[in-house]
Amino acid sequence: MAALYSWCFSFFLLLAVVGKATAAYAPVFRPTAWKLAYATFYGDETAAGTMGGACGYGNLFSSGYGTDTAALSSVLFNNGYGCGQCFQIRCVNSQWCYKGSPFTTITATNLCPPNWAKDSNNGGWCNPPRTHFDMSKPAFMKIAQWKAGIIPVMFRRVPCVKKGGLRFAFQGNGYWLLVYVMNVAGGGDIAQMWVKGSKTGWISMSHNWGASYQAFATLGGQALSFKLTSYTSHETIIAWNVAPSNWQVGLTYSANVNFH
Repeated sequence: MAALYSWCFSFFLLLAVVGKATAAYAPVFRPTAWKLAYATFYGDETAAGTMGGACGYGNLFSSGYGTDTAALSSVLFNNGYGCGQCFQIRCVNSQWCYKGSPFTTITATNLCPPNWAKDSNNGGWCNPPRTHFDMSKPAFMKIAQWKAGIIPVMFRRVPCVKKGGLRFAFQGNGYWLLVYVMNVAGGGDIAQMWVKGSKTGWISMSHNWGASYQAFATLGGQALSFKLTSYTSHETIIAWNVAPSNWQVGLTYSANVNFH
């Protein structure tokens, strides 16, 4: 009997430990291996020309991205799923590189579209299948002299470090909600998204473009919660009661959760 009691105690203790470990586990995105690419820049030292962009972040200063940003070639942009991803980039094998080949960290905020009128090796830098970063000029100047024009670089994906929780910028109307997701930590990206009104169940949102997701539903007069899955780490989190029942389009609402 004593042996049976000891076995049962050990079994339930194991279940408790496993249950606690499972509950505490969350996928964590870690840096990738370094790869070769090329980089140019657009805009001037103020980075005014980089505001807006295909990801939909609008004013990059007010949305928290600043000047350390880049437009990605379509291979990296990945139909908008690359929006928000963070990269370390350093200049290599060029006379224009700064001594020691320092790296800078940028966030993907825009698309560098193909230019089929030019050869891929002479002006059509973002033509598929090229891996290319068109950086803001301030970001470019952290790794090389701007007069270089184009430089070979080494890059790798790194976790995005953000302060605070996710931010949700609302657009649309009473029957169509379009949400831009910003300040995304971890992988920086979103694969799937759902919205829940205080009177509804979870409603799947479709990917619109860039960092935006949409739901065709009547959600006015309801407090809104969101469930999101990271494109990179596949971690799923829930941001409860992000927007009050009197939410309005044109406003941005903050959550108290973020990805790891």
